[in-house]
Formats: sequence, C-alpha cells, structure tokens
Amino acid sequence: MQTAAAIPQQPTLRVGLIWPGKNPRTRFDPDEMAELEASVKAQGVMEPIIIRPVDDRFEIIAGERRWRAARGVYGEDYEIPVVYREVDDATASEMALTENVQRAGMGPADEAVEASKILARCDGDRDETARRLGWKRDTLDKRLALMNCSPTVLTAMTEKKILLGHAELLAAVTKPKQDDVLGKLFAMPAMPTVAQLKAMLEQIAQPLANVVFDKEECLGCHHNSGNQRVMFSESISEGFCTNATCYQEKTEAALAVKVETLKETWPTVKIVRPGEQETIIRLVADGATGVGEEQAKACKGCEKFGAAVSGVPGKVGNVYEGYCFDMGCNAKKVAARIKSENQAKEPAANAKAATGKAAAPGKTKAASTPQVQDSQRIKEYREKVWRESLHTELAADPGKSLVVLIALSVTRNTQHINASGLLEIYGGLDGTKPDTFHVGTVAQQVTASDKEVRQKLLFALAPSAMKNVDINTVMELLRWLEVDLGKHWVFSKEYFDLLTKSEIEVVAEQTGLKAAVGSNFTKLLGGSKKDLIDALLKIDGFAYQGTVPANMQWDGAVQNQSHFRAVK
Repeated sequence: MQTAAAIPQQPTLRVGLIWPGKNPRTRFDPDEMAELEASVKAQGVMEPIIIRPVDDRFEIIAGERRWRAARGVYGEDYEIPVVYREVDDATASEMALTENVQRAGMGPADEAVEASKILARCDGDRDETARRLGWKRDTLDKRLALMNCSPTVLTAMTEKKILLGHAELLAAVTKPKQDDVLGKLFAMPAMPTVAQLKAMLEQIAQPLANVVFDKEECLGCHHNSGNQRVMFSESISEGFCTNATCYQEKTEAALAVKVETLKETWPTVKIVRPGEQETIIRLVADGATGVGEEQAKACKGCEKFGAAVSGVPGKVGNVYEGYCFDMGCNAKKVAARIKSENQAKEPAANAKAATGKAAAPGKTKAASTPQVQDSQRIKEYREKVWRESLHTELAADPGKSLVVLIALSVTRNTQHINASGLLEIYGGLDGTKPDTFHVGTVAQQVTASDKEVRQKLLFALAPSAMKNVDINTVMELLRWLEVDLGKHWVFSKEYFDLLTKSEIEVVAEQTGLKAAVGSNFTKLLGGSKKDLIDALLKIDGFAYQGTVPANMQWDGAVQNQSHFRAVK
C-alpha cells in the first residue's frame, strides 16, 4: 500500500509571480466574483490554475478568476496551486478557450471571437476546429455566425444587456444597421422580446421573391434569411434579404442594364420613381387624351417618346412602352387636335342649318403638319452631312464658289477659311511649302506660281470655310444653292445606327421603306436592331439614291426649327 508520503505534493506558486494571459473571457461578473472570493476565503483555492513560463514570469492559461479571487482575499504572497505547461501561444489559446467553455459563465460572444481565431489556425477547417474545441459542428457554426455582429452588439451581449436571440437576429443585418437598431432598442421603455425584435426586422427586410436582379449570389449570402435559419436558432422568415444597401445596389444595377437595353428601341428610357408617375403619359391617337392619328405616328420619332422602367415598390422592373415624357408638348398636341376637329365641324353645322341636311362625313384636317423632334445624335450627323454637301457643291462650281467667297467677306465670315486645308491644296498643286508667318513672302510665292494654281486656290477658299461657319450660315447657303441632298447622301448603317427602332419605324414609313419591306416589317421591328437595319439596306428595287428622310433635309429642318433659328 502506498503511503501518503509517497504521493507527490501539488506544486504552488506565489500569486505575485503570476500574470494574466490572453483570457478569452472578457467579462468577469461582479456577483459571481463575490461568491468565488467568499469560497476562497473559507476553503482556499482548491483547484490548481494552469500556467506556462513566459520570459521571466509565469502566465495564466486557465484559472484567472481563481487567481483574481486569491489575490483579492490573501494578497500577493498567497501560494496558489498550479499546473505547469510548456506550450506555445496557439496551444495556450486553445487550452484557455476549452477550459472556459467547459466551465459555466463564458459568454457566446467570447466563444465566437476565440473560435474564429482557432479556425484561422486550422486553415478554415471547421471540422478540425470543432474537434479541438470538443464542440459539435453546428455549435461551432452558430458561434462563428455571431462574428457577423458589430462590436457594439457583441459587447451588449457579453454585458447581458441583450439576449443571444437578440444578437442572432441583429447579426443578419449590416453592422451599421445593427448599431442603429440597437440604439433604438435601448431607447425603448423596455427591451423588446426576441419575438418582438423578429417582427420589427421582418418589416424592414427586403423580399427576394420578385427581384429584378440575378439571385445566384444571394444563395450563399448570410443576409439571406433562408441561410440565417440554418445558422441561428432565431431568424426572420425565409425569403428575405436583410442587407438593404446591397439589395438596393443590385436592384439599381439591374434597372440600369434594362434601361440600356431598351435604348436601342426607344429615344427616351427613364426609371420612374415613386411620385413621378404623373410626369409621363401614355401616347394615344384617339379619345379625350389623344393627339391624333398622324401626330401619334410622328411622335414615335420624337426624342421625348419612349419607355418607362418602374422603380415603384411592387412594380420594380416593369416596363411600360409607348409613353410621352413631355407633358407640355403632349397637352398642346391634344389641344391642336381638338381645335382642328371643332373647326371641321363648323362648316358641317352651318351647312345643315342652311339646307336642313347633314354634310357628308369626311376626314378631319390636321391643324398643322406633325413634326418630329430630332435627337442630338441626328442633329450632329446631319450638320456634318450638310457641310460636306456644301463643300462638294462649291468645289464643283467655281462661279458659285467665288460668289460665296465675296458673301463671306461682306458678312465677316472669312475667319472661318481653313488655312491648313489650303496649305495642303497648295502643296499638292505647286509642290512648294508656303511661308506661314510672313504675308509678303506668301504673296510673292503666290505671284510666282502658275495662274491655274492661283485660280484653284481662289476657288478652294469658300469650300474650305464650310467646315467652320456657323450652322445658320450653312442653312442659308443650302437654301440659296437649292442643294439636293439626294445627290450627296444615301441611307447607310452609320445613319440607322444613330436611330432607335422607334425612330427607324417613323423614317421607314415616311420614305416608303416600310411599304417596300411589306408584311415582314413588324416581325423585323420586333427582332434585333441589326437585323432590321440589314433588311432595310438591301431591298431589291428600292430607289435609295435620291430618297432623303425628313430628319436629314435642310428645308425640313428650317420648318421644324427644333434646333436652329428660322432662315429669314
């Protein structure tokens, strides 16, 4: 039988030689510490603390509460029972967490923080982390999920100001939102129950049922309430997103893509937000709010005609086509149509009064010719075509070129003459490079040149100015020269690419392209813009040369006055 003397004694160490280590427990409950101190005072420290040597001192791995109680009751000289372990930092951390988990009192927040550190040491292997901690895998997952909580929420849970269920619900929303909600909870007369908080969060969560964006990224997101039900004991109902910022960003990005896609078809595409529904109106040809059949056709080519993409809750992403975005213009067109109809009725009423018979029915005459507002793209393209056409006309007729040169001089427009273009012409004709700094030298060079060279340079002055003169001057010269644009311009892919499909339909109807395509036009209009353009550019027997749509003609632009002042 072994004697008592043969049993090794428990080693002890003076409290003053021991220092706290990295304790995963961040809160020491005052009431619990008071009870522990009373026990230590009555019986001493019965269970040894675990320490390890660090430099010239000893560091606590586990047992800081007992060490604190002993120092508080007996002071620095108390001999506290110890167990020595020679371990590294990582092992010491795991031992500390395991020892605290096995004892009552360590909060879930502290467990979550330490478990995340051990997970990092295990290279993200959750199964190995759970094994080291002696936890079930789902216990580890639930603790790690708490790391979605903001530091403020974790502190509140550690200090027992909120319950674990509160923290699990708050962990589902973004950290800034958590702090905002937590502040509101503390401001209430009484802390809401977990069930009450769940109801509050469901009211501000975003439904995932009918989103306009791709939900693939949402499947694994921790802000997806369906995933939260797996991670936490407490979560809101399935089918909601609790990250309003991400939800809104994805929604806006999807709406922007939809808008860009629709711009191929419609001149104007806008997202209509709550309260903006009255800024658009459905374009109709007849009825009390109709603009008239002919005007409705013209409106399809207007830059203020198009489609609305709904940004209104419950209808987000819905597309409404065939809308007018210029309420003032629409009202004027409707008024013009009504006035025209009333004027048409007056002769009929007068005839009936005079003869006693109703006048024969006939078509209502339009109050004015329907006009199309051109897009900025077309205006810029048309201006380029006009300038090139003028240049060609003047370059081909020296007599008219000389007259225009005199007119430019009289109207102080000679500053628009393109010097670099003339230098290029001069070099090509004479083979010499004029001095661009001394007018006398240039005059001498021109005098020495061939007479034919001088004439060609003279006749090139006016055409060279067409690139830079103001657009109103261009229009005046187009009218004076009666330029036939059909000689200089023909339908092209470049032109059609500038139009939406809605505008192409207007042009096709005006020029006869639609009639030439026949019944297949509607199908082409419903397909891709590329296929529509390709079909319009290869119609057998169509007279492309000489056919100029209204939005390219200089005389039509004068009448429209949508961009330029009228020529007087």
